[in-house]
Amino acid sequence: MNERVAPTDLAPAATLAPQASGGTLPEGHPAVRCGRVGVLLMNLGTPEGTSYWPMRRYLKEFLSDRRVIEVPRLIWWPLLNLVILTKRPGPKGKDYASVWNTERDEGPLKTITRAQAERLQAAMGDTVVVDWAMRYGKPEVSLRIQALLDQGCDRILLVPLYPQYAAATSATACDQAFKALMQMRWQPSVRVSPPYHDDPVYIRAIADSIREGLAKLDFEPEVILTSFHGVPKSYLLKGDPYHCQCVKSGRLIREALGYATDKMRTTFQSRFGNEEWLKPYTDETVKELARSGVKRMAIVAPGFTADCLETLEELDGENRHYFEENGGERFAYIPCLNDSDLGMKVIEHVVARELQGWV
Repeated sequence: MNERVAPTDLAPAATLAPQASGGTLPEGHPAVRCGRVGVLLMNLGTPEGTSYWPMRRYLKEFLSDRRVIEVPRLIWWPLLNLVILTKRPGPKGKDYASVWNTERDEGPLKTITRAQAERLQAAMGDTVVVDWAMRYGKPEVSLRIQALLDQGCDRILLVPLYPQYAAATSATACDQAFKALMQMRWQPSVRVSPPYHDDPVYIRAIADSIREGLAKLDFEPEVILTSFHGVPKSYLLKGDPYHCQCVKSGRLIREALGYATDKMRTTFQSRFGNEEWLKPYTDETVKELARSGVKRMAIVAPGFTADCLETLEELDGENRHYFEENGGERFAYIPCLNDSDLGMKVIEHVVARELQGWV
């Protein structure tokens, strides 16, 4: 049998169940936990600390993923191990330190994802067991799947927390779950929630969060950017639907708010290396807007379900500086949905929809 892992504290403990036929277990039969439904929220990940070695371990795991970096290994491995993992952990650790949750000693993505799981568990009650995991770092996907099994979950819904599908996000999270399943004698039945980039509940929640964010400002932005995480253009050309889903989300959000195309624009951030990535680039667009005379702007990141380094440090930090250094005067970053009521409405909607027939 699989090694037992301490169950999560998010849900009530499971009860021992009789065998599937409904009868009592025969004498000497090992204890069986079954008959429950689990939900596993999965997000990208975060380092365990901001110093050199935790950052190096995290970056190595992340940048060794063939879903993330599709450069041939013969070229990529020397570059990764001899250059990137030597130079990048220090500066990246400083970036993480600027947004670190010092009270819990963890990155904001971990804090928020845990809170989302806790709120989802409260909303679902005893109906399901909710847990959460990170693709890179901890808590590990394999251990949390085992924890759900140990609580009697023989049906598990995997929920990649990415509204738009990309091989480098949704697919690699599922890869990690499937690797764990390959090692199990008694596999649970598994469902994977699909991307929800054009779901009306998601679009309304983003639009409402933008309205709420703008209402708190003492200025009206001339331009609002919807900034999505970028990927290399080659991924699009190979058939990844991510770009199309981001553009559609951006258009639907703009239409829900009633803005013209020059008022709300879609851009892509966080490019890495020398390869061409999806355009237009967020940082270059911010600079161009400021240089063209735009004095007031705002940015929102609808592709992120939780604020993290790429939103708090990159958008609200770096891009704020780019705007102000090039002549801009008023800048605002509108937070992600996180574990707000609007954010939880989306997650609860997706989970309830995908649990039909199980719950």
